[in-house]
Amino acid sequence: MRAQIENRIESLRAEYRAAEEMLADLEGRQANLKITMTRISGAIQVLEELLQENNSDAETTTPAESAETKVAA
Repeated sequence: MRAQIENRIESLRAEYRAAEEMLADLEGRQANLKITMTRISGAIQVLEELLQENNSDAETTTPAESAETKVAA
């Protein structure tokens, strides 16, 4: 009986160590994913700002300026 209990304890310890390793791996992956999401978010923000600037430039151009640009092209 004692041997069975000791074997079970050892088995559970091995499972626990494996779970700790899996958790550490997942936490590392989570950190990497957060970094990636931060980069993507920054890229989205930059592109949205460029789009807004482009829209602002188009709105401030008068029809005469627009016609001059077309003629020059």
